[in-house]
Amino acid sequence: MTLTAPTGTLQTAAAGFLAFAMAATVGTALGFEHIGGFIPCQLCLEQRVPYYIGVPVMLVALTSAALRWPPLITRGLLLTGGLLMLWGLGLGTYHAGVEWGWWAGPTDCGVVAPVESAGSLLDQLNEVVPPACDEAAGRFLGLSFAGWNVVASAILAAVALSGAFKR
Repeated sequence: MTLTAPTGTLQTAAAGFLAFAMAATVGTALGFEHIGGFIPCQLCLEQRVPYYIGVPVMLVALTSAALRWPPLITRGLLLTGGLLMLWGLGLGTYHAGVEWGWWAGPTDCGVVAPVESAGSLLDQLNEVVPPACDEAAGRFLGLSFAGWNVVASAILAAVALSGAFKR
């Protein structure tokens, strides 16, 4: 199947589902942060980027499919969404591996700048110290937030790529 094949209800449904699911996934992460009090580490924040980009891209894909724009546009946007979720899958896998101790994480994750003077010490007391990337904030059914992001990213990538290449 090529990207120029006619688009149909599959592409419309895929784009709509992906826009909603991507927004719900990153919204859940933001909810855990702002309502639940879970402070994200540097890698947690990086894992949100594919979603921040993907939601608007999928909204344009949904518009494209609904308005019957050229198939290349809709399918190309779905392909872009799939690639974004594969990027998210890679970021989540890397972070989960760091949490499980399978490989080292970034050396600056959770590091606080050295104190230079008593004045800056008082300033630092008011700042939130991010957690280290190698410590999972919690686990649900054996998976950390990063592990669940791997699952979500894999499912969303499969839906997006399926929508891009199937009739």
